[in-house]
Amino acid sequence: MNIIIIGNGITGITCARQIRKQNSAATITVISKESEYFYSRTALMYIYMGHMKFENTKPYEDWFWTKNRINLVKATVNGLDAENQTITLEDSRVLSFDKLVLACGSIPNKLGWPGQNLKGTQGLYSIQDLEEMELNTKNISSAVVVGGGLIGIEMAEMLHSRNISVSMLIREKAFWLSVLPLEEAQLVGRHLKEQGINLIFNTELKEIKSLDQISVDHILTDAEEKISCQFVGLTIGVKPNIEFLKNTPLEIEKGIVVNEFLETNVPNIYAAGDCAQLGSLKTTQAAVEQLWYTGKMQAETLANTICGSRTAYERGIWFNSAKFFDIEFQSYGKVPSVLPKEQQSFYWEHKKGKISFRANFNQSDQSIIGFNFMGIRFRQVIAERWIREKRSINEVMEKLSLGWFDPEFSKSHEKEIVQAFILFNENAR
Repeated sequence: MNIIIIGNGITGITCARQIRKQNSAATITVISKESEYFYSRTALMYIYMGHMKFENTKPYEDWFWTKNRINLVKATVNGLDAENQTITLEDSRVLSFDKLVLACGSIPNKLGWPGQNLKGTQGLYSIQDLEEMELNTKNISSAVVVGGGLIGIEMAEMLHSRNISVSMLIREKAFWLSVLPLEEAQLVGRHLKEQGINLIFNTELKEIKSLDQISVDHILTDAEEKISCQFVGLTIGVKPNIEFLKNTPLEIEKGIVVNEFLETNVPNIYAAGDCAQLGSLKTTQAAVEQLWYTGKMQAETLANTICGSRTAYERGIWFNSAKFFDIEFQSYGKVPSVLPKEQQSFYWEHKKGKISFRANFNQSDQSIIGFNFMGIRFRQVIAERWIREKRSINEVMEKLSLGWFDPEFSKSHEKEIVQAFILFNENAR
């Protein structure tokens, strides 16, 4: 069996490794235009900040791939002939496959702003983006980051580490309010301001301006405010990297449409990770899951199917984590920014305003639905078990000590949280 995998991120590489574990005879080829070897994409910011070197971001030694007979090809794929089961590379080479895995990841969004292609304007996703950012931020004094999500805060911290003044344009009234409840959004916003980041809320980018038609000089907001800068980071999210597949028989909407087995509408072609859309918009609420851990889970599931054990993908309990400068964030289950009517939410915040705990639960049976932790480390296995088993909020609060992570190194704040919950219950009666 000849298997080609397009993309050497966490999804493509996990799929290749899992296939090799189950099938020692298959020919496996991984193609990527980004880098020769797999590296940890989440470590890009630490390279820029001087905490790591690129070679330290590679989880496997270079000899690992030859030893495990996984062929690595650094090239751009220009075309797919689905009927004849071949792909064409930029150098006109044609490679045939028995099975094709599309794990081609994402690219930064651009919304067609005037000036968005000027020198000094870019997103952040790949190693090439990092190299471009090194050049674009050399000897500059000020920058604007457009967007208040996770990539935006990473870029702001990177720039801040080099003493570059940073302004962030955020279209909501608080930081990442499309995801976080208001209290957590305000907590993060206060912390970013304390770090020296200029947060500009309820504001969107209108235009990026240049004096020489080459490089960035300033931006204009939708309120016609002028902000001088030499760099603009466009961090309003990412979209599936699928432009090269548009003229193929593959069903494509937001991403490459796949079923629960990560199979496309074309036999022997699969998609997983950032580029895959689970379900069709025509029949269901489709989803593109652009998270590191879901890409890994999809790859592990898909490897089983390719190796003969057809397996449906099940994401399980939703999980996400991030870091806002030095405040760690963990989220388990469903904690939407706006609380549904049938749910209740208990929120506690430390008096210093940098640590918080939230638990959402059903009003009807008091069963736990989700958690948010700011500045608190909590055991994932415990949180997910309680959500899966629909434990009551009262039981959760009684057993909260079971979930504290590294209690010998950090304060749990259990007593304060439980006392606040008792008061919360009394007020709710």
